[in-house]
Amino acid sequence: MEKTYVIKGKPESQWILVDANDQGIGRLATQIANYLLGKHKPTYTPGVDMGDFVVVVNASKLRIGTKRFADKSYNWHSGYPGGLTTVTLRDLMSRYPDRVIRRAVWGMLPHNKMGRKLIKRLKIYGGSEHPHQAQNPQPVS
Repeated sequence: MEKTYVIKGKPESQWILVDANDQGIGRLATQIANYLLGKHKPTYTPGVDMGDFVVVVNASKLRIGTKRFADKSYNWHSGYPGGLTTVTLRDLMSRYPDRVIRRAVWGMLPHNKMGRKLIKRLKIYGGSEHPHQAQNPQPVS
């Protein structure tokens, strides 16, 4: 019987640069979630924080189909009577394109203490500029 590999100590976190220009939201979110969880590393261990920091640029240039652009909507509730708020994807992309990617990635992370820690490592910017040059993020293809 083969033993389960568990890494000892805290692994070193890298900074990864992802360009969202002309990419679909689903595949991009899956790729980002894998980098945050550390599944791209050969020493991946479930339940251990092994992920990297991810910087996403050009979030406003996502490739989204026209039907989804018109039909997709996001709902949340304030907890008060009549407190349901609905926003369409078109409105959210025009005002806050980073929130579209953040919501998609959050749906692919574990919804527990570890997931809340991992989502804080995600940095999303609508344009091509970002303030993380000092961390020297490595671009992925």
